[in-house]
Amino acid sequence: MIILAKSAGFCFGVQRAVESLEAEAALGRVSTLGPIIHNGDVVKRFESMGVYAYESPEDFPDDSKVAIRAHGVAKSVIADIEERGLAYADLTCPFVKKIHNIVAKAYDDGDKIVIIGDKNHPEVAGINGWCENNAIIALDIPDLSGKIDSDDTLCVVSQTTMDRESFEKIVNYLKNSCKSVQVFDTICNATNKRQTEAGEIAAMVDMMIVIGGRNSSNTTKLTAICKKYCKNTYQIENFGDLPQDINIPKKIGITAGASTPAAIIKEVVEKMEEMQKNSGENFAAEFEEYEKSLITLNTRDIVKGTVIAVSEAGVSVNLGYKSDGFVPASEVSDDPSADIKSLVKVGDEIEAFVVRVNDVEGEVTLSMKKILAMKGAKEVEDAFETKEILEGKVTQVVNGGVIVTCKGIRVFIPASQASDRYLADLEVLVGTTANFRIIDIKKMRGRTKIVGSIKNVIEEQKTALAEQFWAGVEVGKRYQGVVKSLTKFGAFADIGGVDGLIHISELSWAKIKHPSEVVKEGDVVDVYVISFDKETGKISLGFKNADDNPWKKVEQLTEGDVIDCKIVRIVPFGAFAEIYPGVDGLIHISQVADKRIGKVEDELMVGQHVQAKVVEIDLENKKIGLSIRALLAKEAPAEEAAEEVVEEAVEAPVEEAPVEEAPVEEAPVAEAAEETAAEEATEEAASEE
Repeated sequence: MIILAKSAGFCFGVQRAVESLEAEAALGRVSTLGPIIHNGDVVKRFESMGVYAYESPEDFPDDSKVAIRAHGVAKSVIADIEERGLAYADLTCPFVKKIHNIVAKAYDDGDKIVIIGDKNHPEVAGINGWCENNAIIALDIPDLSGKIDSDDTLCVVSQTTMDRESFEKIVNYLKNSCKSVQVFDTICNATNKRQTEAGEIAAMVDMMIVIGGRNSSNTTKLTAICKKYCKNTYQIENFGDLPQDINIPKKIGITAGASTPAAIIKEVVEKMEEMQKNSGENFAAEFEEYEKSLITLNTRDIVKGTVIAVSEAGVSVNLGYKSDGFVPASEVSDDPSADIKSLVKVGDEIEAFVVRVNDVEGEVTLSMKKILAMKGAKEVEDAFETKEILEGKVTQVVNGGVIVTCKGIRVFIPASQASDRYLADLEVLVGTTANFRIIDIKKMRGRTKIVGSIKNVIEEQKTALAEQFWAGVEVGKRYQGVVKSLTKFGAFADIGGVDGLIHISELSWAKIKHPSEVVKEGDVVDVYVISFDKETGKISLGFKNADDNPWKKVEQLTEGDVIDCKIVRIVPFGAFAEIYPGVDGLIHISQVADKRIGKVEDELMVGQHVQAKVVEIDLENKKIGLSIRALLAKEAPAEEAAEEVVEEAVEAPVEEAPVEEAPVEEAPVAEAAEETAAEEATEEAASEE
């Protein structure tokens, strides 16, 4: 029995290149830039037609047309050919040409290029030539070490013959390592199909033959895939490469790389059929015995099998039946968003429910989901009796509640039981994992409706946590909490079964208008207990860090210091200026200018930066007095002040003091200052009235 892969042989790009080169050879002299494809027999056939391969444009005869091979070349090579005035035919595979365009555009946009493939392969070398040979080339994750940064913007492409498992592994690594990764899945569909089919066949046979060039990348990868499932695998270029003493088994699989001509494949198949026919008189009898050994399948059977292929469409399973079984994607898991490839791997042994057997079409449809449901139904019913807490994933919102999937069973959670608090939109629960308890099981008309409650479990857990909290709470003790809600006067945080209030004044050292300026719902916060009352259940929490208190910086100031500050607020009696974030000082209206003013706005505006002198520091009451006037008086020139004194003396009328009068004693400076201040204050009050 010989199984030949349907996808074996020339792919579209290779077929196109070979046929085009044959047409060019019929029209006149033509040579190829490198071997047209990786197959020695094909290259020799073209040499017999006068078509030779050269490694560089400068080696080409002047009268020969240049044929660019299917693997493609760098942009600079085409430029070199054109500069030399050589006629050429671009036989690059269209899929490879598409990669050239992607790379060229991304490189012009400033992206860093990553090519997943073999740096020594001509296709990869050609792709790299479209980004000035600056691409990072990787066959595995270690090849990327030290070459990418987390803030890189990457454009990722792949060699067309790359195996998908390696491609996806590297892509996942890049997505987790860099903030911006644009991935182009450039693995040829034919390559992917060929590799998948090769693995499926290899898992079914006793010998696997892979036909293709020794230097062919896609053939080498096919061989590696086949060896995973069939150790007795041979890679050959033609039938003559097979060992002379090879033992011929009863089941042989044959596939071929993208560069293998149909004639070579046909020769290998015919020779192997002949060898099987002559391998022993009992071959037919042995095969009959093999047929008898195959199991019999019926709808509704429960069977075990080995996974031989996994794709987005579903899972292929070897059941020991004459046909393989297939689990459609919708029947793999009860979670519609689940990634099949992360749930099932090639080589896994699985249990499945036989949904349908179609011997005519050779199809066996299976379901893994039904097996989970059958087992889960019993476990869920037992959990209802024991009141066990179950865990499941919220998969969808339905009329009146949500569906939680657990052990393959759909459990209905009414909206009133979906949370311990009102939820306006139940969609926020979809995708989350929830603990719940079964509260009712209804069997009706052959259906079973299972009802659960998330709320009951949350309330029980909160009660237990609250008891634990009140048993150990102390003033000053720190907790990690989650912000549950915001009000205009503060934020409520769950600190383990109980809610505490972080007053708005405790959220920030700076003045804020609303708690949302500092925290939002869902934030994790580190808090400490300021006070608590177990009887009322009220807890006051602190959030500000004492080390961040801006008033600690004020201790560095002394009266008389001159500082830079910014006007942040103007009031009728003066202006408040920010000294440090969270610390304001008052410039009284009498200290704004060196003259009497009616309005502060006449001299200052909000946002203005000024210099002021510290005239008072009251740390206990958190007050700081500032003066601009003191600096203005200090800056007045001494000569100008002296002139004003002289002018006043000249203009003042001269009166003789009575001889008998007692000498006048000068009032102390401080007392005079107080009187002056009192007078000014009285006048200001009068003017304000």
